[in-house]
Amino acid sequence: MTLYGVGLGPGEADLVTVRGKEVLENADVVYSPGRLSRTVALEHVDESKIGDLDFPMTKDEEKLRAAWKEAAAEIAPNARDGDVAFVTLGDPNVYSTFGHLRRTIDAFHPDVDLEIVPGVSAVTAFATALGVEIEAGAGLSLREAAAGHSPTGPDRMILFKVTDAPATHEGLVEAGYDVTYGRRLFMEQGETLVTGDPAEIDERDYYTLAYAEKADLEVEQATAAFQTEDETGSEDATTDGEPVTDGGEVVDLERAEGCEGGDCGGHR
Repeated sequence: MTLYGVGLGPGEADLVTVRGKEVLENADVVYSPGRLSRTVALEHVDESKIGDLDFPMTKDEEKLRAAWKEAAAEIAPNARDGDVAFVTLGDPNVYSTFGHLRRTIDAFHPDVDLEIVPGVSAVTAFATALGVEIEAGAGLSLREAAAGHSPTGPDRMILFKVTDAPATHEGLVEAGYDVTYGRRLFMEQGETLVTGDPAEIDERDYYTLAYAEKADLEVEQATAAFQTEDETGSEDATTDGEPVTDGGEVVDLERAEGCEGGDCGGHR
């Protein structure tokens, strides 16, 4: 008998993982902390299996702790007698309300077995939605940018909770970043918007993120060697004019790819 924390993904019902779908279908009760996660869950389970929980919209820590204790007291007996799922958008371990429930269960109901089913997080989904490639070897920092905050430092950042895009944008541009914003990416609820103009996205929305990259960032890919074919006008030459004799494969490119794959011995 188990409590499952199930990540539903970014919001579209068909982006729930196969394992997540199986857990939802087999659970005796599926608890939802909010309207959006409930809507996605209902694509996979009957409404009769949904157990709604009430969490106050407040920053009062005492009220929040009381709400989580009440939720844990509701869920724990059912998780001892059967299988229960608690659903959350994204991934249960990334900026998720499930963390509060897990800690409360651990504190007051330590006998409850718990298992986490990962989901597609906006941390990764944004790259597809915004047409961004985070290439091998690149660094990417995850930050919060609520209330107009403009964190800086890393070459690349994904910023969550961008609730005041114009203020955040001003700070990032001053620090030398190019910024793209995405709102409700891969979500069936609300309008999806991708833009580089903060004025288009100035209304407060919790489900807004930004991708910031240093404007002067230069990345040289191993596959850039393919461009030499156009420059030389021949597929049988390398950058130094030497003929390629091994089926058209560039030796330098092989070396670069080998090191990237960990096949270069002590060289780092």
